[in-house]
Amino acid sequence: MPPPPEDRDVRNEGRARSRRGVLLAIAAACGFARPSLAAELKTDAALERELRSIVAGFHGRAGVYVRNVAKGTEAALDADETFPTASLVKVPILVALLTKVDRGELDYADDVVKTSTRDYGDGEIVSNLKDGTKISPAKLAWLMEALSDNSAALWCQELAGGGAGINAWLEGHGFAKTRVNSRTSGREADAAAFGWGQTTPREMAELMLEASSPVHVTPAVSEEMLRVLSKSYWDGEALSQIPPTIHVASKQGAVDHSRSEILLVEAPSGRYVLSVFTKDQADARYVRDNEGYELLRRVSRAVWDHYEGPGWKPRPESLRFYKKD
Repeated sequence: MPPPPEDRDVRNEGRARSRRGVLLAIAAACGFARPSLAAELKTDAALERELRSIVAGFHGRAGVYVRNVAKGTEAALDADETFPTASLVKVPILVALLTKVDRGELDYADDVVKTSTRDYGDGEIVSNLKDGTKISPAKLAWLMEALSDNSAALWCQELAGGGAGINAWLEGHGFAKTRVNSRTSGREADAAAFGWGQTTPREMAELMLEASSPVHVTPAVSEEMLRVLSKSYWDGEALSQIPPTIHVASKQGAVDHSRSEILLVEAPSGRYVLSVFTKDQADARYVRDNEGYELLRRVSRAVWDHYEGPGWKPRPESLRFYKKD
């Protein structure tokens, strides 16, 4: 006879704590343990002041979260407020997809077959594939993250267990506000308010840190996350303010009244994660000088200079290589 639900919940919670403890031990042994798990993070007041001055006057809402893993410091501006993910929803989709692969529930290299039901708008690479075309989940994951192909992402969302399955993983691992809304039953009101997904700057930073300091995923999943998220085509905003010789994992997002970006930067002085989101912004133009895009660049520039000093800057002629939607 199975135990009552409350007993099963207690047992499951105990198993989760035990697994978390094992992962933390592995992470610590490998030198990956996050300072926030071992000691309280200290507020970088100087960086917060600088970020506040940059955000002041922005025509919309902005949230920023920065954590310097090496120093054990953080800076936060409305970091726990809920924002639209736009394409940053593709980070939790990737985590769920890779977790299924890691568990042996999905073959990363085995081809799946394209059908027209997986088309999403014009201009998407996967939408332009002929019906019957074979493609692997590994290639879909790359298209989803590097090129931000929405058709690839919706297919990955399906392969990862759908929005409900991804949300169950997020909830089970303590991500209280990060959710997939699109094509997810019961989340229609959230989809109307936030679009494809929703999150907070802090939670997205925590999720991105899984790519270097695994707590909620296995080390194998962590390494593949880092590989996939390190090949972004969209490098004209926050990423543009980091020297090209520095390794960065990133994801970018944009919808009419929101711009967002997450960076995991292997800076010379130590690793840091930067999460920037906007919403309700007045400027909805898809041009380089959109106010949200400018904010992403200014925040990224300020954080890099704060940690590394005001030395390197993008070359003016690099504007010739700006990638437009």
